[in-house]
Amino acid sequence: MINQLYTKTNQTMEACINNFQIQVNNIRTGRASPELLNNIYVEYFGSKVSLRQISNIVVEDYHTLRINMFDNANTSLVHKAILSSNLDLNPVIHGKDIIVPIPGLTEERRQNLIKIIRVSAEKNRIHIRNIRRDANEKIKLYLKNKIIGEDQEYGVQNQIQKITDKYIKKIENILILKEKELMKF
Repeated sequence: MINQLYTKTNQTMEACINNFQIQVNNIRTGRASPELLNNIYVEYFGSKVSLRQISNIVVEDYHTLRINMFDNANTSLVHKAILSSNLDLNPVIHGKDIIVPIPGLTEERRQNLIKIIRVSAEKNRIHIRNIRRDANEKIKLYLKNKIIGEDQEYGVQNQIQKITDKYIKKIENILILKEKELMKF
């Protein structure tokens, strides 16, 4: 039962790290890439739908993306969704397509991107700590139900803390690498 708790805690924390890595990878350093718009969702017939499901995103040149809409009625919804994202993009409706110019990275934009990444890192740290809290609550429940003893409870909680520290360190490493990448240019 304790091994299952370790396994589940590790898997959940690893999923959190993978999601953070995807979020960080979506923040580009001034290059046009369709992955930049991966986290944009549009209200489509009453449900949230990924932008990729209702359009085709093409790299037009180094600093421009073109979004070809499958249904022209959604063009304004997609335009609003891109504007409301925290990516600081200013899309332009051009006929039935949307053109998204990717601004060059100024010092101010680099600082804004770093702030966005730091906020995301803190949210993921909190999520990992919540996973630790849930695991510790299960440990206390095991103790209450006399499945484990007090000595074993202490050892298991220490092990969960070591796992937590390992994953928080991974978040820090990802954050440091992305900050260096953004400040390199």
